[in-house]
Amino acid sequence: MSPSTRRRVAWLLAAFLSLLIAVLLSLAVGSRQIGPGEVFQALLHGGTSDNAQVVRSLRVPRTVIGVLVGVALALAGTVMQGVTRNPIAEPGVLGVSQGASVGVVCAIAFFGVHTLVGYVWFAFAGAALAAVGVYAVASGGYRGASPVKLALAGAAMNAFLASVVAGVVTTNARALDEFRFWQVGSISGRGSEIIGQVGPFLLAGLVLVAAMSRGLDALALGDDAAMGLGHNVALLRALGALGATVLTGASVAAVGPIAFTGLAVPHIARALVGTAHRWVLPLAALLGPVMLLVSDVLGRIIFPPSEVPVAVMTALLGVPFLIALVRRKTVVAS
Repeated sequence: MSPSTRRRVAWLLAAFLSLLIAVLLSLAVGSRQIGPGEVFQALLHGGTSDNAQVVRSLRVPRTVIGVLVGVALALAGTVMQGVTRNPIAEPGVLGVSQGASVGVVCAIAFFGVHTLVGYVWFAFAGAALAAVGVYAVASGGYRGASPVKLALAGAAMNAFLASVVAGVVTTNARALDEFRFWQVGSISGRGSEIIGQVGPFLLAGLVLVAAMSRGLDALALGDDAAMGLGHNVALLRALGALGATVLTGASVAAVGPIAFTGLAVPHIARALVGTAHRWVLPLAALLGPVMLLVSDVLGRIIFPPSEVPVAVMTALLGVPFLIALVRRKTVVAS
């Protein structure tokens, strides 16, 4: 095993251990502090105490959703940055998050849906339609869906969908009140039934992303080089956009829009293990839930007994990273 390979494996192991610690913190820390021993007792042996009930019925689903969403957003961001060759691309760049927002606000205002479980399908449908619309617009004309055209089409779609959301919520007070609860982005209050609903979509997205890791390395060399290596560039971009859309759509549908995880984690992963996606993707999949769970834990303890939603915390942590990224002289997307 070469020194570079040993270094990469060491980073993967460190990220895995960090994830285990983040999961333990998520299960133990909150308005009710529960010791690690009690957490393991509740998980392994059950029990009827108040602490055991809190761990099993509230914190386990919350933590599982945090892990799933963190993995999905980090991988979606990695794929989007690779497909568009844009270092600031993240899961909202293709209009996916705003599409999900349109789906939720329409579910509230026009279809009488008022539960998180009901929002999921509308949010996912809105996300999928928005991504299809962006890709259809970008793929027209010369050379198809180039990185620049995808970014421009995504920016235009985001602006259009944001205006649709604003138009609905400003004319419907009830929709505004309910939509704000979902729009803030939080893993709190999400039950295990949501895991069952979005789980198959997340698994499908993971399969798509894993299947095209070598294609992402080829795209990083440029379209001509990728074609020279025997890759179908248009198909690679379509599969990448589909995988990222499925992952982001399912995540946003479950917990609302959460920014910066998909932006920051891929850059951190590349800084640690290089640009080869066979290393970047698994490391991002480990670091994504670490960032999300740690942000969630911090949100629980800053202003007790109130909680700061995880989307607010990831933004607070992500803004300094984005500023540092912008101030760098050179930035490499993949």
